[in-house]
Amino acid sequence: MIKYIFALTLLLSGSVCAVQIQGLVIRVLDGDALEILQARHPVRIRLVNIDAPEKKQPFGRRSMNQLKSLVVNTPVTVTYTQTDRYGRIPGRVYTEDGMEVNRWLVQHGAAWVYPDFNTDYTLPTYQREARTMKRGL
Repeated sequence: MIKYIFALTLLLSGSVCAVQIQGLVIRVLDGDALEILQARHPVRIRLVNIDAPEKKQPFGRRSMNQLKSLVVNTPVTVTYTQTDRYGRIPGRVYTEDGMEVNRWLVQHGAAWVYPDFNTDYTLPTYQREARTMKRGL
């Protein structure tokens, strides 16, 4: 019985361990996706827990430009647990000074909380605050 509990503990703990990668942001694809250069290879990152308008939608360019102004040509750290079905890394992006980019975009009205997939329960509060203050979206 103890063997099974130990094996189950190992199995479950491994499935929720976060991985960190670091790289230089080489391209912003839209308001919630970017590419970093990591070990001389481009890696696509999808900012987890948020959704931003596509480039051709209203506010799409504005959202993308806000993300660009924060991270393009700067080193970032990305924390994630697994890749998605498109081969992207859905992760939290942090600048060198520790600012979480995902949260900043919601706080400033450049992105919405992704309600069906959100795992950060502080984000809806920041979204309500941005709406109340009439920031962005």
